[in-house]
Amino acid sequence: MSEDGRKSICVNRKARFNYHFEETLEAGIVLLGSEVKSLRDGRANLVDAYARLKNGELFMMKAHIAPYDPARENHEPVRERKLLLHRRELDRLSGKLRERGFTLIPYELYFKQGRVKVTLALARGKKQYDKRESVAKRDSDRRLRAVTKRRLRS
Repeated sequence: MSEDGRKSICVNRKARFNYHFEETLEAGIVLLGSEVKSLRDGRANLVDAYARLKNGELFMMKAHIAPYDPARENHEPVRERKLLLHRRELDRLSGKLRERGFTLIPYELYFKQGRVKVTLALARGKKQYDKRESVAKRDSDRRLRAVTKRRLRS
């Protein structure tokens, strides 16, 4: 658990590779009891997930939360889940989402003071050449760290 009381459940690591993050925000999420139990076991996946505005409300789509086996009545693993934001934030987001190329990506699910929260990223998709550039930068950084590590040892 981190110092601000956050316990990470899952992170969509591929999102940083596929998108440029413009800004991030925290939202609450409406869940069923069996979903919370499953999240406590860390059984969630955000790989194909995205958020969408529908009738003035925000929903997370295609997020997978595995069924909780001991539960009598289980939930649907992939379903729309309502996200909780203040009206001001929703209005500001709807304006940004109307701009061409922006999308809302759920980046991380975590517990904060006993409640499940989701970090949403307002993001713009990367082009293929941006992705190649990211891979090249990551590789060069890795090589640089290895060289400096060797020099510090000798």
